[in-house]
Amino acid sequence: MPAPRIAIGGFMLESNGHSPVATRAEFAANFIGAGDELVADWKSPHPRCPVTLSGFVERMDASGTWTPVPLYVAMAGASGPVDHAFFQEVLAEHERRLRAAMPVDGVFLALHGGAIGTGEEDPEGAILELVRGIVGPEVPIVAPLDLHANVSQRMVDNCDVLVSYRTNPHVDMAERGAECANHLRELLSGVEATSAFVKLPFIPPSVAQNTKRGPYADIIAYGQSKMGPRVMNVSVVSGFSLGDTVKNGMSVIVTTRDDARLAEALARDIAQKTWDDRHRYVPRLTTLEEATRMALECGRDRSKPSLLFADVADNPGGGGRGNTVWILESFHKAGVQGCLLGVFCDPALAAEAHSKGVGAKFRARFNRDETHALSGKFEADAEVLGLRDGPIVGKRGISAGHSINLGRMALLQVGGIRVVVITVRQQAKDTEMFECFGIRIADARSVVVKSRGHFRAAFDRLFADERIVEVDVPGLTTPILTRVPYRNVPRPIFPLDPEMEWKAG
Repeated sequence: MPAPRIAIGGFMLESNGHSPVATRAEFAANFIGAGDELVADWKSPHPRCPVTLSGFVERMDASGTWTPVPLYVAMAGASGPVDHAFFQEVLAEHERRLRAAMPVDGVFLALHGGAIGTGEEDPEGAILELVRGIVGPEVPIVAPLDLHANVSQRMVDNCDVLVSYRTNPHVDMAERGAECANHLRELLSGVEATSAFVKLPFIPPSVAQNTKRGPYADIIAYGQSKMGPRVMNVSVVSGFSLGDTVKNGMSVIVTTRDDARLAEALARDIAQKTWDDRHRYVPRLTTLEEATRMALECGRDRSKPSLLFADVADNPGGGGRGNTVWILESFHKAGVQGCLLGVFCDPALAAEAHSKGVGAKFRARFNRDETHALSGKFEADAEVLGLRDGPIVGKRGISAGHSINLGRMALLQVGGIRVVVITVRQQAKDTEMFECFGIRIADARSVVVKSRGHFRAAFDRLFADERIVEVDVPGLTTPILTRVPYRNVPRPIFPLDPEMEWKAG
């Protein structure tokens, strides 16, 4: 096939079942692109489109001639269930543009896999099913998935190859997009893909899913050890613990080159080994009182190593509001000095700081417009140290080289704490979110980040693992799963039902 026509679309959302609904406006603040606009974005030096899409296009360009057929891509950070009216728009755009583009030789869909909707339980399954219905059974479809996808049988049945990230933090997104391109080239050459899928009744806590070391790193390595001439892909997908959906639970997907029996045997083997290791996935958090004491000591004694405190329960990358006040309030009340905190999402406070200007002193009211009970309220005297507007470009980690929209930003001095306030909700995933104000992070005695784990890929040159403290405070992304008000997860499921037994197959 000298120049295959490849349709490109996508939908990226990780849905926390207990977070506010993800609206069209939220997607628009992150990325919506279609047709020529989509092409212009992926060709730009600092694209906003999914990193997997950039990686796919780059590898397709490098591996031979092809003709991209841009459809439609909508992407938002982690939030709540997608508004059904907007999701219907997403489906309609894919359908209209794909039908107009037919015939195509293959399809690439940049997916997350962790979405739920107010009217559709399985958004990614719906998109894949729609596309399969249009292109037919012979046209290959490939799609990357976030490591935190909650996979359904519907997704597997309507896609030739699903490729999950293998790193957490997700620093291999471009590589997985490139892998999708390699698989698509194979499928276009006549290779037949066969997949097997095993869903485990197991929700691993978010902070126990690091792939640098630990049980999840071990099982991913075990899966990769099974790769070979007959095995195209092994994906061990942890799932998104806070999805609160019937799709919750870890998944194993094995795709082989026309060997269904091997795919099934490997999927069962890997799933059973995952289950046998379930008791190793244990969150170990530090109390707020102890974290406050540690921060106080860092501020008082410069001979002590500085510390990074992760507000894992208020992770915007998992649907958190990015605005809980519990650590800020405790550190301020105790008189912690030399602290840097961010990024705190409060559009009203950022707007007020911009209206007052640099150097202004005023009474900062955090969360004046927030209604969610877990966010809390906090007031303190503040000074405006710096102002910014518009996107930044990621320097390091999961967004390196990509544009990040934070809206209007303000740097406030609140007692001994400098707080970076933003308008467009994002997790603290890049050092540039602080350094854009001229801040030297290494000079801070303590740093508080609103992130579960993706900060590690950006802050690793500043803070070794032993200097990172995960703090136990209230929030929408708590890794203590017994505190999550689940309504829809299948039961029994571990660790909510700790005595249950299960065998793969």
